[in-house]
Amino acid sequence: MKSIATTVILFFTSFIFAQATLSGTVVDKKGNPIAGANIFIEGTYDGATSDNTGFFSFDTDAKGVQTLVVSFLIYETSKTTIDVANFKGKIITLKESYNELDAVVISAGTMEAGDKAKVTVLKALDIVTTAGSAGNIIAALQTLPGTQSVGEDGRLFVRGGEANETQTFVDGLRVAQPYNATIGNVPTRGRFSPFLFNGIALSTGGYSAEYGEALSSVLLLNTQDEPDHNKTEISLMTVGLGVGHTQKWTKSSLSLNTSYVNLAPYQAAIPQNIDWNSPYQSLSGEMVYRYHFNSGTLKLYAAFDASKFDINQENINAVNKIRVNLNNDNVYFNTSYKGFFGANWQITTGMSYGYSKNKIGLNLDQVANDENAAHFKLKLNKKFSNYFKLSFGTDYFATQFDESFNPSTGSTKANGYHSNIAAAFTEADILFSNKWAAKIGIRASNNSLLQETSISPRISFAYKVAKNSQFSLAYGDFTQSPSVDYIKYSKYHQFESEKAIHYILNFQYAKESQTFRAEAYYKNYNNLVKYDTQAIAYNSVFSNNGSAFAKGIDVFWRDGKLVKNLEYWISYSYIDTKRDYKNFPTAVTPNFVADHTLSLVTKYFITDWRSQVGFTNFFASGRPYNNPNETQFMNGKTKAFNNLSFNWAYLISQQKILYFSVSNVLGTQNVFGYEYANSPNASGTYNRRTITPTADRFFFVGFFWTISQDKKENNLKSL
Repeated sequence: MKSIATTVILFFTSFIFAQATLSGTVVDKKGNPIAGANIFIEGTYDGATSDNTGFFSFDTDAKGVQTLVVSFLIYETSKTTIDVANFKGKIITLKESYNELDAVVISAGTMEAGDKAKVTVLKALDIVTTAGSAGNIIAALQTLPGTQSVGEDGRLFVRGGEANETQTFVDGLRVAQPYNATIGNVPTRGRFSPFLFNGIALSTGGYSAEYGEALSSVLLLNTQDEPDHNKTEISLMTVGLGVGHTQKWTKSSLSLNTSYVNLAPYQAAIPQNIDWNSPYQSLSGEMVYRYHFNSGTLKLYAAFDASKFDINQENINAVNKIRVNLNNDNVYFNTSYKGFFGANWQITTGMSYGYSKNKIGLNLDQVANDENAAHFKLKLNKKFSNYFKLSFGTDYFATQFDESFNPSTGSTKANGYHSNIAAAFTEADILFSNKWAAKIGIRASNNSLLQETSISPRISFAYKVAKNSQFSLAYGDFTQSPSVDYIKYSKYHQFESEKAIHYILNFQYAKESQTFRAEAYYKNYNNLVKYDTQAIAYNSVFSNNGSAFAKGIDVFWRDGKLVKNLEYWISYSYIDTKRDYKNFPTAVTPNFVADHTLSLVTKYFITDWRSQVGFTNFFASGRPYNNPNETQFMNGKTKAFNNLSFNWAYLISQQKILYFSVSNVLGTQNVFGYEYANSPNASGTYNRRTITPTADRFFFVGFFWTISQDKKENNLKSL
């Protein structure tokens, strides 16, 4: 018995002495201890839990090289190869785990609308239900900070930049002619119907290296990936009529819409400030076809627009009005494919083509121009991990513009240009942690017309200071070919690209139907075009000696929480900018800039009335103008601008809606600026005329009927 007991004791003694003791401390990236972490040898039951100081210790009978696993809820699991015999007093550092919903996002310079946006400043519905927007994407975006409302123009002006400094893209492909054709002091509007798009991003500066040829901003429109169900939509309006249909199949879908607009009945009933010979008429349509493959989606988008009008327009330099008639035909087409292949590779590719033709009559003179513009694009990106994504690609722009001027007396003059721009870009998205992120990119492009190559670096950082708050910084170099008004004379003059540098600091707070953004920026321009004549002409002496700066603060607050059924947003912008370009004798604030702008948009849902009512009030301080009767250039300033608009959508039944809207409810006599004579009168004074809106108010009444199988879908989102 004694020998048996001795044998047992020796066995257990040898077992105990064969075990090794492992110890260490678990900390985060800042060196703070992590309590409660689970530590064990992979493939065994040997392990421990860290204490309040992060320390752990346990024994194991495992030998040699093993894998030590350390895990905790909000951190990435760590697997470390260790030598069991020598693992004592070691430090294990855990990285914070990636959480897409909670991770920081870079927001400097970009405001998004649509259900898929991570932080949304506008919903898709807002684009068309904002009072005063009249279903115009551009008008709705002008209620956001950083934009200027230039009523006599209608296009998008951003942070001291002219309208041509903003480029529009549909599904990542450029739209060369995003606005309806018009003439001076008659505002235009965007060509696109908002209900085909479910994502809209307006970059007011510092945008991605993926996009080029824009000094100030880019507007990104993304068509719907997949409609909800089959439906037909009918619109009867005071300005025309429209019809649309969506059809779904197993792997594909097709959306079509067309509209006819004729302002003759409306203008007969409502007084106008313009002498119309033939009111505005247009026939337009759009199509989106989608096909879903197993690994990607193909989209085909097409749009056409044919419009015309004929007016007698006042001109301070002419005794009689000038008769202007305009006919415009426009076609736009793009096809895009987005899909996945290999190990986490994504491909985005496509091409777009736009054609626009204008025939303009100026009394007995005739002007005709046409533009052909194509864009080809290929982009690849790979997600190497949750913390690093790399994208790179190339695109190619080809543009041909031809214009002829045929005067009633004299010979025909022809101008135009043919430009090819090839570019390559690469960009890395780096997530250092859920709190730190960076986007670093560079774009290189070569312009055959300007005979130059440009390199444009861009970089952005974001830091999350709290669960719902973050700061972002952005810097970028941007280049753009001069406006068509200049480079159509490129056979007489050699131009250079215009350039801008952006610096942006952004703070953003977003939580439970509330969003607050504050952004400060500085833009520096150089190489802007200057000329030495009163008006642009082929014999003007051009140079790229112009310069400018723009700096300011934009503030945005949106709330849908404080008052039940009420949503509202407030936008305020302050800008200080001066430009020495065109034929300016010195650097001054240009006439399209108001120092202060303020807009308030409200939407209230009255359930008992089955109605949504909305008010939009837009205010802007006076804009500069040049009075040649004064010695100081651009010394005048218009009175402040104010416009209060109202709309009301009434749900007659689930699928029938009656809609009413009116702009400038208060009848404010707004002034956009003044046109002065080229030469003084007999008393030595330059006469002038006031530039005012085309009508004191705009009234709109529409009936919208949706026909769908579920009998619940309605057209409210497209009003």
